[in-house]
Amino acid sequence: MALGVGNIGKVLQQRGELLTTAESCTGGLLAECVTAISGASKWYAGGWITYSNEMKITQLGVPEEMLQEHGAVSEQVATAMCQGAALKSGATVALSTTGIAGPSGGTNLKPVGTVFIGCVVDGEVQVKRFLFSGTRNEVREQAVIAALQLLCEMLSDKSIS
Repeated sequence: MALGVGNIGKVLQQRGELLTTAESCTGGLLAECVTAISGASKWYAGGWITYSNEMKITQLGVPEEMLQEHGAVSEQVATAMCQGAALKSGATVALSTTGIAGPSGGTNLKPVGTVFIGCVVDGEVQVKRFLFSGTRNEVREQAVIAALQLLCEMLSDKSIS
């Protein structure tokens, strides 16, 4: 049975775990949605908005070579962002978002709407690639929903095992 987004806080609190976030394309929208949940201060450590590559490097420890080789919008960088956020915050659960919200910035290989979402729970990392459509705000909103859904899936898997 899938865990509902509204139950994220309850599950994290029961497990004694903290969530942190590392955002690029969502620009704080993910943190805003998390902190809109009453009592989030008990299970949300905080997060980073690392919009520039420099911030990804200095704040989250994303290797510069990784950014040069794969680009900021990549599975590798989404992985490094969520792992770096967990490490720097001491949280065991982390979410990351990196993508191209548009309307410009897309390429043939990474069109507008390409978003990578990373999630780490107890050291296990999953990254998913999405291709969202719509306006800039719609892409960002879809990315937040997908990030929270990925977290729910991973928490559900962990509570079963």
